[in-house]
Amino acid sequence: MGVFADLASYLVAVIVLLIIIAAAIKILREYERGVVFTLGRFTGIKGPGLILLIPYVQQMIRVDLRTRVLDVPSQDVISHDNVSVRVSAVIYFRVIDPEKSTIQVADFMMATSQLAQTTLRSVLGKHDLDEMLAERDRLNEDIQKILDIQTDAWGIKVANVEIKHVDINESMIRAIARQAEAERERRAKVINAEGEQQAAAKLLEAAEILARRPEAMQLRYLSTLNVIANEKTSTILFPFPMEFASLLSAKMEQPTK
Repeated sequence: MGVFADLASYLVAVIVLLIIIAAAIKILREYERGVVFTLGRFTGIKGPGLILLIPYVQQMIRVDLRTRVLDVPSQDVISHDNVSVRVSAVIYFRVIDPEKSTIQVADFMMATSQLAQTTLRSVLGKHDLDEMLAERDRLNEDIQKILDIQTDAWGIKVANVEIKHVDINESMIRAIARQAEAERERRAKVINAEGEQQAAAKLLEAAEILARRPEAMQLRYLSTLNVIANEKTSTILFPFPMEFASLLSAKMEQPTK
Protein backbone atom coordinates (compact mmCIF):
# COMPACT_ATOMS: atom_id res chain seq x y z
CA MET A 1 0.00 0.00 0.00
CA GLY A 2 2.87 2.39 0.77
CA VAL A 3 4.35 1.89 -2.70
CA PHE A 4 1.07 2.63 -4.42
CA ALA A 5 0.60 5.71 -2.28
CA ASP A 6 4.05 6.97 -3.24
CA LEU A 7 3.37 6.36 -6.93
CA ALA A 8 0.05 8.18 -6.69
CA SER A 9 1.70 11.16 -5.01
CA TYR A 10 4.45 11.21 -7.63
CA LEU A 11 1.84 11.01 -10.38
CA VAL A 12 -0.10 13.88 -8.88
CA ALA A 13 3.09 15.93 -8.60
CA VAL A 14 4.00 15.23 -12.24
CA ILE A 15 0.52 16.20 -13.42
CA VAL A 16 0.63 19.44 -11.43
CA LEU A 17 4.09 20.18 -12.81
CA LEU A 18 2.91 19.58 -16.38
CA ILE A 19 -0.05 21.89 -15.83
CA ILE A 20 2.26 24.60 -14.48
CA ILE A 21 4.65 24.18 -17.42
CA ALA A 22 1.77 24.29 -19.91
CA ALA A 23 0.50 27.47 -18.29
CA ALA A 24 3.99 28.99 -18.28
CA ILE A 25 4.93 28.29 -21.90
CA LYS A 26 3.49 30.59 -24.58
CA ILE A 27 4.25 30.67 -28.28
CA LEU A 28 3.79 33.87 -30.23
CA ARG A 29 3.72 34.03 -34.02
CA GLU A 30 5.93 36.38 -36.01
CA TYR A 31 3.18 38.99 -36.32
CA GLU A 32 2.18 38.81 -32.64
CA ARG A 33 3.50 40.48 -29.52
CA GLY A 34 2.66 39.79 -25.89
CA VAL A 35 1.97 42.58 -23.42
CA VAL A 36 3.02 41.11 -20.05
CA PHE A 37 1.62 42.21 -16.69
CA THR A 38 3.18 41.05 -13.42
CA LEU A 39 0.76 41.31 -10.51
CA GLY A 40 -1.21 43.80 -12.57
CA ARG A 41 1.71 46.02 -13.49
CA PHE A 42 3.10 46.35 -17.01
CA THR A 43 6.52 44.66 -17.20
CA GLY A 44 7.36 44.49 -20.90
CA ILE A 45 6.69 43.30 -24.41
CA LYS A 46 7.49 39.69 -25.33
CA GLY A 47 7.76 37.78 -28.57
CA PRO A 48 7.76 36.50 -31.14
CA GLY A 49 8.67 32.86 -30.46
CA LEU A 50 8.71 30.89 -27.21
CA ILE A 51 8.28 32.80 -23.95
CA LEU A 52 7.89 31.73 -20.31
CA LEU A 53 5.49 33.25 -17.79
CA ILE A 54 5.08 32.74 -14.10
CA PRO A 55 1.65 31.12 -13.77
CA TYR A 56 -0.96 33.12 -11.82
CA VAL A 57 1.60 35.88 -11.28
CA GLN A 58 2.07 37.08 -14.84
CA GLN A 59 -0.64 37.57 -17.45
CA MET A 60 -0.19 38.22 -21.16
CA ILE A 61 -2.37 39.92 -23.75
CA ARG A 62 -1.72 39.05 -27.38
CA VAL A 63 -1.58 41.94 -29.87
CA ASP A 64 -1.73 41.43 -33.64
CA LEU A 65 0.63 43.72 -35.58
CA ARG A 66 -0.75 43.00 -39.03
CA THR A 67 -2.53 45.66 -41.08
CA ARG A 68 -6.25 45.74 -40.36
CA VAL A 69 -9.02 46.85 -42.69
CA LEU A 70 -11.83 48.86 -41.12
CA ASP A 71 -14.99 49.52 -43.11
CA VAL A 72 -16.48 52.86 -42.13
CA PRO A 73 -20.30 52.74 -42.40
CA SER A 74 -22.10 55.20 -44.66
CA GLN A 75 -22.29 58.64 -43.08
CA ASP A 76 -24.83 61.38 -43.79
CA VAL A 77 -22.81 64.46 -44.71
CA ILE A 78 -23.97 67.96 -45.60
CA SER A 79 -21.40 69.54 -47.90
CA HIS A 80 -20.23 73.13 -47.73
CA ASP A 81 -22.68 74.05 -50.52
CA ASN A 82 -25.59 72.48 -48.54
CA VAL A 83 -25.93 69.23 -50.50
CA SER A 84 -26.89 66.11 -48.54
CA VAL A 85 -24.83 63.02 -49.48
CA ARG A 86 -24.02 59.61 -48.01
CA VAL A 87 -20.33 58.76 -47.91
CA SER A 88 -18.62 55.48 -47.03
CA ALA A 89 -14.91 54.79 -46.67
CA VAL A 90 -12.35 52.15 -45.74
CA ILE A 91 -9.33 52.57 -43.46
CA TYR A 92 -6.08 50.59 -43.37
CA PHE A 93 -4.20 50.74 -40.07
CA ARG A 94 -1.97 48.64 -37.82
CA VAL A 95 -0.66 48.57 -34.26
CA ILE A 96 2.89 49.88 -33.93
CA ASP A 97 3.02 50.14 -30.14
CA PRO A 98 1.39 47.16 -28.35
CA GLU A 99 1.83 48.82 -24.96
CA LYS A 100 -0.20 51.92 -25.86
CA SER A 101 -2.85 49.97 -27.77
CA THR A 102 -3.45 47.83 -24.67
CA ILE A 103 -3.06 50.33 -21.83
CA GLN A 104 -4.18 53.66 -23.30
CA VAL A 105 -7.45 52.52 -24.91
CA ALA A 106 -9.93 49.81 -23.97
CA ASP A 107 -10.87 48.73 -27.52
CA PHE A 108 -8.71 50.33 -30.19
CA MET A 109 -10.82 48.85 -33.02
CA MET A 110 -14.02 50.49 -31.76
CA ALA A 111 -12.21 53.71 -30.88
CA THR A 112 -10.63 53.96 -34.34
CA SER A 113 -13.97 53.23 -36.02
CA GLN A 114 -15.83 55.93 -34.10
CA LEU A 115 -13.04 58.45 -34.64
CA ALA A 116 -13.01 57.67 -38.37
CA GLN A 117 -16.76 58.28 -38.65
CA THR A 118 -16.64 61.66 -36.92
CA THR A 119 -13.52 62.73 -38.85
CA LEU A 120 -15.13 61.73 -42.15
CA ARG A 121 -18.18 63.89 -41.47
CA SER A 122 -16.09 66.80 -40.19
CA VAL A 123 -13.63 66.92 -43.10
CA LEU A 124 -16.11 66.37 -45.93
CA GLY A 125 -18.51 68.93 -44.45
CA LYS A 126 -15.94 71.63 -45.17
CA HIS A 127 -15.85 70.93 -48.92
CA ASP A 128 -18.26 71.38 -51.82
CA LEU A 129 -19.83 68.47 -53.67
CA ASP A 130 -17.64 69.05 -56.72
CA GLU A 131 -14.53 68.67 -54.57
CA MET A 132 -15.84 65.40 -53.08
CA LEU A 133 -16.32 64.00 -56.57
CA ALA A 134 -13.20 65.35 -58.28
CA GLU A 135 -10.57 65.60 -55.53
CA ARG A 136 -10.86 62.33 -53.62
CA ASP A 137 -7.11 61.82 -53.42
CA ARG A 138 -6.61 65.10 -51.57
CA LEU A 139 -9.53 64.41 -49.24
CA ASN A 140 -8.23 60.90 -48.53
CA GLU A 141 -4.86 62.37 -47.61
CA ASP A 142 -6.42 65.00 -45.33
CA ILE A 143 -8.50 62.41 -43.45
CA GLN A 144 -5.52 60.06 -43.16
CA LYS A 145 -3.32 62.76 -41.62
CA ILE A 146 -5.96 63.76 -39.06
CA LEU A 147 -6.61 60.14 -38.03
CA ASP A 148 -2.90 59.34 -37.85
CA ILE A 149 -2.25 62.26 -35.50
CA GLN A 150 -5.16 61.49 -33.20
CA THR A 151 -4.52 57.72 -33.01
CA ASP A 152 -0.81 58.12 -32.32
CA ALA A 153 -1.54 58.20 -28.57
CA TRP A 154 -3.12 54.73 -28.92
CA GLY A 155 -0.11 53.23 -30.70
CA ILE A 156 -2.00 53.08 -34.01
CA LYS A 157 -0.60 53.96 -37.43
CA VAL A 158 -3.21 54.85 -40.06
CA ALA A 159 -1.59 53.95 -43.37
CA ASN A 160 -4.32 54.79 -45.86
CA VAL A 161 -7.89 56.07 -46.16
CA GLU A 162 -10.04 55.55 -49.24
CA ILE A 163 -13.46 57.09 -49.86
CA LYS A 164 -15.48 54.32 -51.52
CA HIS A 165 -18.87 55.78 -52.41
CA VAL A 166 -20.48 59.21 -52.56
CA ASP A 167 -24.21 58.60 -52.96
CA ILE A 168 -26.39 61.49 -54.18
CA ASN A 169 -30.18 61.62 -54.42
CA GLU A 170 -31.92 61.49 -57.80
CA SER A 171 -32.87 65.17 -57.97
CA MET A 172 -29.27 66.21 -57.42
CA ILE A 173 -28.07 63.73 -60.05
CA ARG A 174 -30.42 65.32 -62.61
CA ALA A 175 -29.21 68.78 -61.63
CA ILE A 176 -25.59 67.71 -62.08
CA ALA A 177 -26.46 66.23 -65.47
CA ARG A 178 -28.04 69.51 -66.57
CA GLN A 179 -25.01 71.40 -65.32
CA ALA A 180 -22.67 69.09 -67.24
CA GLU A 181 -24.75 69.49 -70.41
CA ALA A 182 -24.69 73.27 -70.07
CA GLU A 183 -20.94 73.17 -69.54
CA ARG A 184 -20.46 71.11 -72.70
CA GLU A 185 -22.61 73.55 -74.68
CA ARG A 186 -20.59 76.46 -73.32
CA ARG A 187 -17.35 74.79 -74.37
CA ALA A 188 -18.75 74.05 -77.84
CA LYS A 189 -19.71 77.70 -78.29
CA VAL A 190 -16.33 78.88 -77.09
CA ILE A 191 -14.54 76.47 -79.44
CA ASN A 192 -16.76 77.60 -82.33
CA ALA A 193 -16.07 81.27 -81.56
CA GLU A 194 -12.33 80.59 -81.37
CA GLY A 195 -12.53 78.84 -84.74
CA GLU A 196 -14.34 81.83 -86.27
CA GLN A 197 -11.75 84.17 -84.80
CA GLN A 198 -8.87 82.16 -86.24
CA ALA A 199 -10.63 81.87 -89.61
CA ALA A 200 -11.20 85.64 -89.67
CA ALA A 201 -7.54 86.25 -88.91
CA LYS A 202 -6.47 83.94 -91.72
CA LEU A 203 -8.94 85.56 -94.14
CA LEU A 204 -7.61 89.00 -93.21
CA GLU A 205 -4.08 87.80 -93.82
CA ALA A 206 -5.07 86.32 -97.19
CA ALA A 207 -6.87 89.52 -98.19
CA GLU A 208 -3.81 91.59 -97.38
CA ILE A 209 -1.65 89.30 -99.50
CA LEU A 210 -4.09 89.39 -102.44
CA ALA A 211 -4.45 93.18 -102.21
CA ARG A 212 -0.78 93.64 -102.96
CA ARG A 213 -1.16 92.37 -106.56
CA PRO A 214 -4.45 92.69 -108.49
CA GLU A 215 -3.38 89.77 -110.73
CA ALA A 216 -3.52 87.45 -107.71
CA MET A 217 -7.20 88.24 -107.22
CA GLN A 218 -7.91 87.43 -110.88
CA LEU A 219 -6.11 84.10 -110.56
CA ARG A 220 -8.21 83.39 -107.50
CA TYR A 221 -11.36 84.07 -109.53
CA LEU A 222 -10.25 81.60 -112.21
CA SER A 223 -9.41 78.97 -109.60
CA THR A 224 -12.88 79.33 -108.07
CA LEU A 225 -14.53 78.95 -111.48
CA ASN A 226 -12.52 75.81 -112.11
CA VAL A 227 -13.76 74.31 -108.87
CA ILE A 228 -17.38 75.18 -109.69
CA ALA A 229 -17.09 73.66 -113.18
CA ASN A 230 -15.88 70.34 -111.77
CA GLU A 231 -18.97 70.04 -109.56
CA LYS A 232 -21.25 69.42 -112.62
CA THR A 233 -23.63 72.24 -111.82
CA SER A 234 -25.52 74.39 -114.28
CA THR A 235 -25.23 77.51 -112.14
CA ILE A 236 -22.03 79.54 -112.21
CA LEU A 237 -21.53 82.50 -109.91
CA PHE A 238 -19.23 85.32 -110.93
CA PRO A 239 -17.73 87.35 -108.11
CA PHE A 240 -18.62 91.02 -108.28
CA PRO A 241 -15.71 93.23 -107.22
CA MET A 242 -16.53 95.52 -104.31
CA GLU A 243 -14.71 98.38 -106.09
CA PHE A 244 -17.32 98.32 -108.84
CA ALA A 245 -20.10 98.45 -106.30
CA SER A 246 -18.51 101.50 -104.66
CA LEU A 247 -18.06 103.17 -108.04
CA LEU A 248 -21.71 102.58 -109.02
CA SER A 249 -22.92 103.92 -105.68
CA ALA A 250 -20.86 107.05 -106.13
CA LYS A 251 -22.23 107.58 -109.65
CA MET A 252 -25.81 107.14 -108.49
CA GLU A 253 -25.38 109.60 -105.66
CA GLN A 254 -24.11 112.38 -107.99
CA PRO A 255 -26.84 114.97 -108.74
CA THR A 256 -28.09 115.13 -112.27
CA LYS A 257 -27.72 118.41 -114.14
